[in-house]
Amino acid sequence: MSRLSELHVKIFADGADRARMLELHERPYIRGFTTNPTLMRRAGITDYRTFARDILREITAKPVCFEVLADEFAEMERQALEISSWANNVWVKIPITNTRRASCSTLIERLSRRGVKLNVTAITTLAQLRDIVPALDVATPSYVSVFAGRIADTGVDPLPLMAQALEMLRARPTAELVWASSRELLNLFQAEEIGCQVITVTADILNKLPLIGYDLAEYSLDTVKMFHDDAQSAGFSL
Repeated sequence: MSRLSELHVKIFADGADRARMLELHERPYIRGFTTNPTLMRRAGITDYRTFARDILREITAKPVCFEVLADEFAEMERQALEISSWANNVWVKIPITNTRRASCSTLIERLSRRGVKLNVTAITTLAQLRDIVPALDVATPSYVSVFAGRIADTGVDPLPLMAQALEMLRARPTAELVWASSRELLNLFQAEEIGCQVITVTADILNKLPLIGYDLAEYSLDTVKMFHDDAQSAGFSL
């Protein structure tokens, strides 16, 4: 775990399990939290506002990102203003478009100019990023979440795109790039290598953090033992 303490990229835990969030809150290497409606649904949350405000009573010194639920811009704006009022450490997640592909850039600009800290989410192309960079107010902190994991899911290497995204965001020094939807522990070091400021990490990847720096020969032996033990436990024979 020594290499973990040397990383500059900030690890944000991605999830909506209350007990797990509060446990991770105590760990110094977790620098913030992200949620979304899908993760909340999977966690069995039925009251968004109650869940969020409960978490914010416990987590007060690290960023927590909550997403708007609406698809119409006027209602998105109303929800964003309410969410941002919950606590000073809240960042409001606004999708790059609504479900009809209409850009949210005008709404993003309006909210950012009002001082609402945003996390612009679900970005997968540089064209989308180019559209919203001018909308981010230079005086308002923001996160820009490029879904590198989803890009990789299509067979495209996200690393060059993420490096280009960093260059594009240099015009907005208060905006930090988020390597979102990470898929493996390697992504943590890829994000570090290019200077990405934030990476979101799910519980299954966080569980692999003790493997950082683990001896590969020992890992090979662990694998052999696992296969042998499972064969014995299953009662396989030839």
